[in-house]
Amino acid sequence: MFSSTAAVYGEPEAVPIVETARLAPTNAYGESKLLVEQMLRWFRQVHGFHTGVLRYFNVAGALPGRGEEHEPESHLIPLILDVAIGKREFISIYGEDYDIPDGTCIRDYIHVADLADAHIFALEALREQAELLVNLGNGCGFSVRQVIDSARRVTGHPIPVVVKPRRAGDPARLVASSERAKHQLSWEPRFPALDDILVSAWEWHQLRFAAK
Repeated sequence: MFSSTAAVYGEPEAVPIVETARLAPTNAYGESKLLVEQMLRWFRQVHGFHTGVLRYFNVAGALPGRGEEHEPESHLIPLILDVAIGKREFISIYGEDYDIPDGTCIRDYIHVADLADAHIFALEALREQAELLVNLGNGCGFSVRQVIDSARRVTGHPIPVVVKPRRAGDPARLVASSERAKHQLSWEPRFPALDDILVSAWEWHQLRFAAK
């Protein structure tokens, strides 16, 4: 089972993105994941391995006692919550001139518990089939500003913003079609609401900060 990424699609030609969409990564991360997908295809053909590729969209949220922490941190929601908890002064928005109503990038956020469910269902499916390739997302897109607004509601903090230039390789929209996962895995997200994802992440973030 391989954890791949929506970044393999690059700037999509259509949204929501289906698994048969053009693969054209716009950054090194997406390119590296696509190379591993190609290697797995050859392993399946040459050695007969059963292979599963799960293309994650933006994984977020937390479970009791388990949450997201990177050093250095690069994911949007933990960075926003760092502002709310006083670890950072502001959150940076990289580009507000995209062809989107509020000008900021749109992403699809999936709760980590829903991702874990999908892994279990995928392992079961691979008992019966040699190959599996599915997107894992909610099928709903939220802009950077919408995520910040959700965090403001959840935390009660104003969360100051500083707008900076676009980053190279950031697609404007990445939103999943998860119809294949729903059909092949009998999987359905249990926590699709953005505010619910933020609530779970905020609870974890406060516990993590208190423990340091």
